[in-house]
This record gives sequence, structure tokens and C-alpha cells, in this order.
Amino acid sequence: MRTGGQPGPELWIRGPVASAPPRRFSWVGAHGGSGVSTLAAVYGGRDCGRDWPGPADPPAVLLVGRTHAAGLDAVARALADLRAGGAAPPHLGLEGVVLVADAPGRLPRPLARRVGELEAAVGVYRVPWVSGWRLGDLGGGPPRGTEPLARLTEAGR
Repeated sequence: MRTGGQPGPELWIRGPVASAPPRRFSWVGAHGGSGVSTLAAVYGGRDCGRDWPGPADPPAVLLVGRTHAAGLDAVARALADLRAGGAAPPHLGLEGVVLVADAPGRLPRPLARRVGELEAAVGVYRVPWVSGWRLGDLGGGPPRGTEPLARLTEAGR
């Protein structure tokens, strides 16, 4: 639009800009009972259970495990599969590991040390113990302390 017959910058008036749809993720459990279904319900995304995402699923993977010894072992094995190109399809991209607390309170020192080793190798998001989730109460949004994971998954959009 030109004003007053003077040359100048053209201004274009447009309506509101639609925001991009939230980024979607495939939640993959490293072991049974890892919490994939709960996390997908709370944060959004595709619940793949213990299977790698298929071609129609989002290729961005959040690998999930509990913070007990067997859960951390399963996460380590799944990471090795991803890195070696074993059972995981080649089109997948690991966005991070999500560790869900297996009990309330602090981790015992040996488990905390293993979590620290994982954190040194890959991005790790921690999810605290949420008593309500045990009872099926998934309302209320992401728990406090998981803001980085909520930002990543764009939960609440």
C-alpha cells in the first residue's frame, strides 16, 4: 500500500498467523510397565507400546523406562539397538530418554549413578512419582518439575 503518492516501503496487511501444529512424538517403552500410555495421555503423542514406530508414526522417539535397575538395563539395551541399527528402523530419531520414577523419594545411590551415566550419553528427562497416576487420575497436566519435557512435547497446546 502506498500513501501520499510518495515512494516507500509496501506494507501488507494480513490476518492472524496460524501457529504450527504441535510436534508429535512416538513414545516407546524400553520394557513393560514403563509408563508409555500414561505419558502419551498426559503429554500427547503416539503410544507405540514396546514396538518401534512404523512408517505412519512420528519418527521422533522418546524412549521410556522406569528408574529401577531392570528399567535402566532395558533403556541401555534399547539405546544400544538404536545406535547399532539393530531392530530399530533406520528412519527414527531419538529425541531423548524419559525416566519415570518407580517409587516416591530419592533414588538409591547406585541407581542415581546409573542415571548420571545415561545423562552423560543422551538427553534425559525425569518424571517424578505421581500418586494420582496410579489411580488413573491423569488430569491436571504434566507434573511439576517436568517443564523441559512439556516444552519439548508442547504439552497443553
